[in-house]
Amino acid sequence: MHAVCKADFSPPRLCRVSSVLNRDAKQFGKSFMFDGKEETCWNSDQGSSQWLTLSFPQTVRVSQIVVQFQGGFASRKCTLKGFRDGEELPETAEFYPEDTNSLQTFPTKEMQLEKLKIAFENSTDFFGRIIIYRFDVLGEKL
Repeated sequence: MHAVCKADFSPPRLCRVSSVLNRDAKQFGKSFMFDGKEETCWNSDQGSSQWLTLSFPQTVRVSQIVVQFQGGFASRKCTLKGFRDGEELPETAEFYPEDTNSLQTFPTKEMQLEKLKIAFENSTDFFGRIIIYRFDVLGEKL
């Protein structure tokens, strides 16, 4: 199993997020989820509906999601939706992270997709903010 989102795409170009805190991408942008540095992170702005999409240059088979939230700014429920050939796949996956700073791994139903959308539902933060230090998608290229 390989981290398909680290080596196979450039996060700033093929990753979209719902928001960035105070629109300050230089300090809290989406690329910081993938840079491997412990002190940098993506920090969303306020709001109840935060999300992240990843587009892959080719079809991949996703088998695990690895995420590290900041405690107090985690999602209680995450919903994954896959897309292939521009169409939403019928399968969805859900996982339920803990409100902790530790790295968490979530096995998923294996999905073959070109684009992945993760919705962060029910933030542990009163204002709906999400903070992620690390995000990896594990699987393989097809």
